[in-house]
Amino acid sequence: MIQPINRDQAILSTKSVDATPMDLQIVTDLLDTLKAHQEECVGMAANMIGQTKRIIVVQMGIMPVAMINPKITKKIGPSPKSEGCLSLDGQRTVTRYHSITVKYLDQQFKPHTQQFTDFIAQIIQHEVDHCDGVLICTFSL
Repeated sequence: MIQPINRDQAILSTKSVDATPMDLQIVTDLLDTLKAHQEECVGMAANMIGQTKRIIVVQMGIMPVAMINPKITKKIGPSPKSEGCLSLDGQRTVTRYHSITVKYLDQQFKPHTQQFTDFIAQIIQHEVDHCDGVLICTFSL
């Protein structure tokens, strides 16, 4: 079900807890909400719909991919990037890494470890920051 976008900074700044199989409805809601906002959004975290669970969805080409309990285990090549967020007004410059390795669970709770680069890596970093209660702000290298 499409959910409203949360703009409450208290919820957005709260560190999310690990998701369990009982949280699969949140995955469905995130995928539906991402699709509804596909013109202006390429990724979402559960706290953007008011749920403090470690769940993100990322648009990878034509396929949205859900990542449950994502953890970035390796980062290579920092550089400044400009980002926006549906939950915040405006654009901000942040430090993102060109290449990352992520451990996560899929919707069947099967574990994966995968490397991502460029724009997909940037989206994942943004959404994992949401899971950690970190809002985009200006960073320096």
